[in-house]
Amino acid sequence: MAEHTLLDQAHAAMIASAEDDALRLRFYERLADAELFLMLQSDLNAGDENVTPELFDLGDARFVLVFDREERLAAFAGQPAPYVALSGRAIAEMLQGQGIGVGLNLEVAPSSILLPPEAIDWLHETLGNAPDELEARIREVHTPKGLPDHLIGALDVKLASAMGLARCAYLAGVTYDSGARGHLLAFVAAVPAAQGALARAAAEALTFSGIEAGAMDVAFFDTADPITARLDRVGLRFDLPQPQAEAPRPLVPPGSDPERPPKLR
Repeated sequence: MAEHTLLDQAHAAMIASAEDDALRLRFYERLADAELFLMLQSDLNAGDENVTPELFDLGDARFVLVFDREERLAAFAGQPAPYVALSGRAIAEMLQGQGIGVGLNLEVAPSSILLPPEAIDWLHETLGNAPDELEARIREVHTPKGLPDHLIGALDVKLASAMGLARCAYLAGVTYDSGARGHLLAFVAAVPAAQGALARAAAEALTFSGIEAGAMDVAFFDTADPITARLDRVGLRFDLPQPQAEAPRPLVPPGSDPERPPKLR
């Protein structure tokens, strides 16, 4: 029996408890984070920034086909087929407002499902919710309490994919000079250009966990900042994976740069 993927598992949980909004959110989070193989009409040429996916008319909507394993795409097509590997969020960005839905793993996996255009537009809008920037002075840090386990798990998954973007992160309870209390996800030694992406990843973990955005703040500190030692004593630490060595830069497929998503041709 083929191994069930994370998308298979999230889909099964969502279907088994159709009224559970948290499980539905978790499925869409897995979809956004997953590497998906989008079936194309023809192979890409080097340097192409536009893609031409196969489009299928089903009822009153059109759909692209995506698979979370290359072999699943080949099994559906019955032969090798051209594709491009993109994240789910890049596909949502590409399709938003186009009136095109997504057929996921159709006929070849337990997570086979048709996602209508309005679901893809919702996913794109949800992923685009940027956190607000605020200034506050921290008075105390303490052990985090009261946050659900599924948020901790969501953060663990998100940060595990942020290779080299920061040294580590701490989740801690905080009290501000104003007297307000809350929780803080503090990144240590983050790459400056990656701070926005890390803040958005934290915001997504909250959103897809069904928790109010105000439940957790995000901050960035240097290793030598005095508060870093305090966070290390009381916070829950997440070590981000680090690159082992500089490797030759591969040919970059369209959609790999989140600032330049692929476009439909």
